[in-house]
Amino acid sequence: MSSALLNLILSATAETLYMVFVSGVLSALAGIPLGVLLYVTRPGQILPNATLNSVLGIITNVGRSIPFIILMVALIPFIRILVGTSIGTNAAAVPLTIAAIPFVARLVEGSLNEVSPGLIEAAQSMGATPWQIITKVLLPEARGGIFTTLTITVVTLVSYSAMAGAVGGGGLGDLGIRYGYMRYDSTVMLITVAILVVMVQGFQSLGDYLVRKSDHK
Repeated sequence: MSSALLNLILSATAETLYMVFVSGVLSALAGIPLGVLLYVTRPGQILPNATLNSVLGIITNVGRSIPFIILMVALIPFIRILVGTSIGTNAAAVPLTIAAIPFVARLVEGSLNEVSPGLIEAAQSMGATPWQIITKVLLPEARGGIFTTLTITVVTLVSYSAMAGAVGGGGLGDLGIRYGYMRYDSTVMLITVAILVVMVQGFQSLGDYLVRKSDHK
């Protein structure tokens, strides 16, 4: 392997990790609160609000229903306004984040569904406020499920980041297409796939470890 190709591979790997890290952090910061809101605003929950719940549910479902490749193209004008360009890792991080937020929200909502209603009722009987119930009952009890959610999200973002390379997002996807597919270089393709597999396995193993450490049941 030439030094030039090695540098390209290292650079593309760093770009992919950057895109996954930025979009993963931002989607967690927005998706977890959104998932909590979807749960607590249901009828019969601690902050029932049917209108807000319905609006949030529609927005989340619409976001999840748009194929990622279409979302990337549709967001190009917005991306240009936000980061000044529609290509590169910073530009690719925008649709990655937007695509991941509703994904995280629904999975977090599902994790909260696993919390025993009895714990919530016990906290209410002791005079706990909704905020206290969220921070001291719901989130701690659903911690394992939330770590699982974030693991699934990061693994999904790895594959989405490779897709982003097809439209100038950079990273391993771009390397595989330009130097592997277009130049018929099977070695580059195999190396790209191998690195992506290692990334996924690494993130999955870390996520499984965090889930085990957080499981207090």
